[in-house]
Amino acid sequence: MSETIALDDEIPARGIGDTAAFELVSSWVRARSAQLDRPDAFAHMDPAPSGVAARLAGLNAEFNQNLLHPDLSPFATEAEDLVVKWLSPFFGMNAGHMCAGSTIANLAALWCAREHGAKRVVASADAHVSIPKSAHILGLPCESVAVTETGRMDIGLLSDLKDAVLVLTAGTTGRGVIDDLGLAGSQRHHNDGPSWVHVDAAWAGPMLLTKYADRLSGTGHADSVSVSAHKWLFQPKDSAIILFKDPKAQETISFGSSYLAAPNVGVQGSRGASGVALLGTLLAWGHEGIAGRIEHLMALSEKLAARLAADPRAELKQVPETGVLNWRPRKASTEEILSRLGPVASRTNIAGEAWVRQVAANMYADLDAIWLRIDAGLAGRG
Repeated sequence: MSETIALDDEIPARGIGDTAAFELVSSWVRARSAQLDRPDAFAHMDPAPSGVAARLAGLNAEFNQNLLHPDLSPFATEAEDLVVKWLSPFFGMNAGHMCAGSTIANLAALWCAREHGAKRVVASADAHVSIPKSAHILGLPCESVAVTETGRMDIGLLSDLKDAVLVLTAGTTGRGVIDDLGLAGSQRHHNDGPSWVHVDAAWAGPMLLTKYADRLSGTGHADSVSVSAHKWLFQPKDSAIILFKDPKAQETISFGSSYLAAPNVGVQGSRGASGVALLGTLLAWGHEGIAGRIEHLMALSEKLAARLAADPRAELKQVPETGVLNWRPRKASTEEILSRLGPVASRTNIAGEAWVRQVAANMYADLDAIWLRIDAGLAGRG
């Protein structure tokens, strides 16, 4: 079929029908998509979703629920409320809603902070790009704080935070580093403390459900927390959660209209039923299943880091804190090794230098398959 249909610059005059179109486009998707569940996929913060989530995402599309109107999404609205209620206590939060990714979650948090008096944003130089982007959209100046050698925000450079929203990152994109989350509570005791504290826990937030929860100690003192459900909660794309300490906080970022039966909360208007897929995953796996998968991935990253540290051909940057590790070859360029590794690795810059980046996101990853590609790359093969 794919040989008889070409994709041109213009819409085809005559359609080929639902079945033929589905078969054709499906063949292209399968042939030309990254295989996030292959055993040596260990490069990005993008896991394959849980099986039940993938199936429920298809069912969501079939019913096309719209959470802007509760009467169009009676069960989907209930499902979202339930998963937010289940997950909020782990983060020390009390309310929230789902949205299409942590960029929108961070925008909602900074918007809410602005409505509560914040006039500027203070964040780490390694904060996610959505932080300065959101600040720009909101008309707030964004002040970048340099990081230490370990990649954490240098708290010694912080001074007067009055009228600021302080953004702390729990799992930076490049190095997986956690800022000093104790600042979320300690800064409140100063007269010049921030008017709002937001924790961007897009990546590492779900560790609060695991035996590694102490690494995110202090999160519960924040005013808001963002979490990417399509990362370590193993959901399809366009799934994130923004949580608030004060249950009434998100009322300040809600708007009503004559055609709405309930106020529209947050940045998005119409939005899909991502809570349904997350509910299915939490029911299928339970707390123990979520924790077990994340802990397994943490163990994989630690074992891989140990192999790299013991190999004289490689230089390990630091022990992975949240399943993200960085290393580089000693006798070749980083770019050269990356060209050999393929889906087993990605690239990041640290202090202006290129490093290999690997992320423990794929629950189907196999350490031996990953090491086989690394060993071949370091040996000059691949």
